[in-house]
Amino acid sequence: MTHVPHELAEEFPESLARISELKQHDPHFGHLFEEYHAVNRAIHRAETDLEPTDDFHMQEMRKQRLTLKDQIARILAA
Repeated sequence: MTHVPHELAEEFPESLARISELKQHDPHFGHLFEEYHAVNRAIHRAETDLEPTDDFHMQEMRKQRLTLKDQIARILAA
């Protein structure tokens, strides 16, 4: 377990301008962006024991984050 937040700026450093543009002009992307960050923050809080959770819930949150990241990556690649 790394305890390092997986921020989208770190995950897609080459796409920062595109992310900013899409957040402003694409409501669907904006929703995905916000949802990703909410789940990512929850995972980080759980990993650092600020808000502990059980292993099953942690695994489900990580799956959700990965699904959101995949959707964001597809939009960025389009």
